[in-house]
Amino acid sequence: MMGAAGAGQAGGDLTRVAAGASHDASPYPGRITIKERVLVKVAEEATATTLRVDRGDVSVGVSEARGGIALTIRTPLPIPHLDDTAAIHAGAPVLERVQTAQEQLRDRIAHVTGREVTRVNITITGAVIDEQKRRVK
Repeated sequence: MMGAAGAGQAGGDLTRVAAGASHDASPYPGRITIKERVLVKVAEEATATTLRVDRGDVSVGVSEARGGIALTIRTPLPIPHLDDTAAIHAGAPVLERVQTAQEQLRDRIAHVTGREVTRVNITITGAVIDEQKRRVK
């Protein structure tokens, strides 16, 4: 679970002091708190959208790490139908696809949440046929 230590600092902390320090963006006094479950839902949706998988198949854990947030993502990976040899040969290797997804998710989630994402661990839990590339027979 994420705590409130270091409130008022950018990075992974979910509670910020909204006014009172020179680096604060908000002119209004108070606190801004983002619950962990919000970050989980954002990361689940971003993963499902990025990889084109069902959101219900995605599992995300969020923790504090080195002044930001770390994500642990478990998801299936879409693959072309195994009979579609052209799509298989045209596609990138699994490791390359997952590395690209890590970068995209880090950037997308950091942008949406306003928090630095310092680590993205992805575990591929299975393979699903990529529906958008499936041939109509």
